[in-house]
Amino acid sequence: MVEESPRASNRMAGLVGPRPPAAAALTPKEALGILRRHILLIIALTLLGLMIGSAGWWLIRKFYPRYTAGTLIQVLSPIETDPMTIGGIQLQKDILYGHRMLIAALIKQQSTLQELLARDKVKQTDWFRRQGGSIREAFKELNRHFVAYAPRDGEFVEIRMTCRSDTESALIVNEMLELFLAQRGTTERREVTDRLARLEEQRAKIEGELSATERALREVRESSGITDLDLSTGRYFQHTITLRLNSLELQKNELDLAIRQFAADIKNLEQLAIGPITEQIEYAIERDPVMLTLAQQLAFQEASLSGRLTKFGENHRDVRQTRELIDEIRRRRELRKTEIAEQTTRANLENARDGLLVLKERADQLETLRLEAETKKRKLDLARVQYEQRIKIRDERIAMLDSIKEQIGKWKIIHDDPETPKVLPVGRAPVPLEMVFSRQWYFCPPLGTILGLLLGVGLTFLVELANDLVRTPSDVARFLHIPLLGVIPDESEDNQVRGIELCHAVRQAPYSVISESYRRCRTNLKLSGAAESLKALLVSSGSAGDGNTSVAVNLATTFVATDKKVLLIDANFRRPSFQALFPKVESDDLEAEQFDFGLSNLLMNQCGAKEAVRSSGVEGLDVIYSGPLPANPAELLGSPRMGELLKGQRKNYDYIIVDGPPVLLVSDAKVLAGAVDATILVFNAAATSRGAAQRTIREFKEVDAKIVGCVLFAVRAMKGGYFHEQFKSYRRYQKKARKLARAQA
Repeated sequence: MVEESPRASNRMAGLVGPRPPAAAALTPKEALGILRRHILLIIALTLLGLMIGSAGWWLIRKFYPRYTAGTLIQVLSPIETDPMTIGGIQLQKDILYGHRMLIAALIKQQSTLQELLARDKVKQTDWFRRQGGSIREAFKELNRHFVAYAPRDGEFVEIRMTCRSDTESALIVNEMLELFLAQRGTTERREVTDRLARLEEQRAKIEGELSATERALREVRESSGITDLDLSTGRYFQHTITLRLNSLELQKNELDLAIRQFAADIKNLEQLAIGPITEQIEYAIERDPVMLTLAQQLAFQEASLSGRLTKFGENHRDVRQTRELIDEIRRRRELRKTEIAEQTTRANLENARDGLLVLKERADQLETLRLEAETKKRKLDLARVQYEQRIKIRDERIAMLDSIKEQIGKWKIIHDDPETPKVLPVGRAPVPLEMVFSRQWYFCPPLGTILGLLLGVGLTFLVELANDLVRTPSDVARFLHIPLLGVIPDESEDNQVRGIELCHAVRQAPYSVISESYRRCRTNLKLSGAAESLKALLVSSGSAGDGNTSVAVNLATTFVATDKKVLLIDANFRRPSFQALFPKVESDDLEAEQFDFGLSNLLMNQCGAKEAVRSSGVEGLDVIYSGPLPANPAELLGSPRMGELLKGQRKNYDYIIVDGPPVLLVSDAKVLAGAVDATILVFNAAATSRGAAQRTIREFKEVDAKIVGCVLFAVRAMKGGYFHEQFKSYRRYQKKARKLARAQA
């Protein structure tokens, strides 16, 4: 078995080489290339659009003339202004614009258009006759071509009509102007009349309510006896009951204050009776005759004691007697002092209590009188409240009556005002002098040209995008997401390969563009992985005829040109091609000439590797024919014998290239992909669709095949594309190189 290289756990690990670019959108350069490739189609459709636009303009003027007549209607403010004042309320522009839009909608409403069609002058027009005399058809036509438009700025509504006749378009507009103004006048004045009638009803009702209120006032005055009212001003004077109640309440408040004062004095006197002697008692004691006498005696005795102490000494009998007499006088003074304090306190307390009883009796009498006065005052206040309520109702009714009378006068003025309909005619619509777009004759040809150009560009991109072939490297990057090893031009792009078998282009036309493309493919292949890991390569495609055999042979030739030894194996049992590409070479080995062994013979053990390998006629390049078609090709290719063959030949050759069958037709290629080091896919730019290419990649991924990249085969240089310039540059480069080589020779 051939030793396999390690694989990643997921299938995407089978893609080797540089990371493919992400799918990109259509670039401006690609779009420009598409336009350049289809420039003739775009020019043809543009000229066709120009001719159609010019012819259309001429036909319109000849067979379908259009005239538009119009006029303006001035729209006044929707707010009813006061005719008695100068100026009015300034409304916002949005509100005024909304009112103009409403007027335009009223003009275009179905009922208004039907009334216009019912007018005799409109029915007698050729425009109405062209509608077959049908109101329904005429309404549809009128609804399409009659316009009522309210511009945002300004105070007008524009009405216009477009038809084939200039006079009839003006006639229809003027008929609509008269009809709408008459409708608005009738409607607005009917509303004013209805409002006046409602105001008259309200005035009669309020006058009745005012009379009832006056009667109620009279009844209140008579029943309550209110006499302190000034009827001229409605103001009240102070009633005697009110004055008396106020006086009684004042007296009661003063009496309550005196009672509280007496109660407080009694409490103070009660406390003084058991407390120390106050200043008042001290004053009474000082004025008491007994106390004065005792004070004089005390003073005398104290003077006498002082003289005796000086004369007789401290212990003399007279001194002691004098001292005892002084103590007795002092004791009598204290007893008298206490007696006076008790008498004074008791007398004050009794006087205060007697005064409190008198005040309370007076308070009870005042409370009785106050309650009587308060009851009378309450009845008087209730009567006054009722009276005031009726006065307020009367004043409200009088104000309402005055306001209604004022409104009646204003609405009568508004009813006779010519601006009451809120719309005024600016003037009648004149007969149009020119057809619609008569001065813009240059409009249709450019429009047709632009439409033709757009159609050509759109058709160009539609044709390009509808082509799902894999034609360019950008298609490979955008849709396939695998590395691109090389781009092989179509044989029609290279004059040097004409008449040459494409499988031998590298050997027979080494200076051609195709040969250089294969050499570039070889270089990219070497750079896509380690040299020792890419020795056995499978070249396969999705369908037959995609060019995988040409790629395999030319790629092997490029390796041989670098002094590498290459073995080329034809593994396509169903459509072998190597016998025609590499005819037999004369050999001294009679057994080899007698038996034409190939890969199938080798895998069925009918011969050895030496007997199957043949010289291709190119030094360093050997081939193995496919051999006879076996009954079980897939089983043979997947047998251990195939792995042993590849493993054994690795020692003898630098590269082993296997030309495999198409994977979408047979399963042989999927079996071979597991035995080689890497797989190269070939996509034909003229035949391989994107879906087929994606299925091809998916088939190999299902068996974890190691896809080293792809080769885009038979690529045509499209005008405006990258390869068109590249091929031209390469030819100029080669031409200069050959001239230089001849000059050096």
